[in-house]
Amino acid sequence: MTEEVVVDQLVDAELAYKIQQFYFREAEMLDDGHFADWLEIFEEDLFYFAPLRTNRLRRQAALSIGREGEAAYFDETKESLAWRIRRYDSGMAWAEDPPSRTRHLISNVTARWASPTELRVRSAFLVYRNRLQTETDIYSGGRTDIIRVREDGSFGVARREILFDINVLMAKNLSTFF
Repeated sequence: MTEEVVVDQLVDAELAYKIQQFYFREAEMLDDGHFADWLEIFEEDLFYFAPLRTNRLRRQAALSIGREGEAAYFDETKESLAWRIRRYDSGMAWAEDPPSRTRHLISNVTARWASPTELRVRSAFLVYRNRLQTETDIYSGGRTDIIRVREDGSFGVARREILFDINVLMAKNLSTFF
């Protein structure tokens, strides 16, 4: 970076556009089933986390979202995601045979500097999943990512926290990536 970075400042329009394109390409890889390529957008020390959510009174709102180390929908590393992808490719993942059809819609992307080499990016998602004739799931929520700006100017996701808008997921399984 040639210009000085101010932590918590929004990125400029050019960088914001590049980040949006990064997210749109990610959605395309997921929808096209290119999971091994998708895995490459993550850093080696990735933390991929989707905490459970509960209904709480306003005075207890801080307790409504689970913390690290508590029960979670996802609590993964790059290695565990790679294992899941290898399992898909093996034909042994019954929940994805035949494979789901998905559509990942990403919006409301905002990026702020977290450090001179990292960005904190928030986005909203709507994921439609259809499998077999009648299995349909719709997931909505938000993601907060820590993205590293790599030496070559590309991006690598180091941390992803996924927060679903619903407390109880009604899907038969959770084999979709977010």
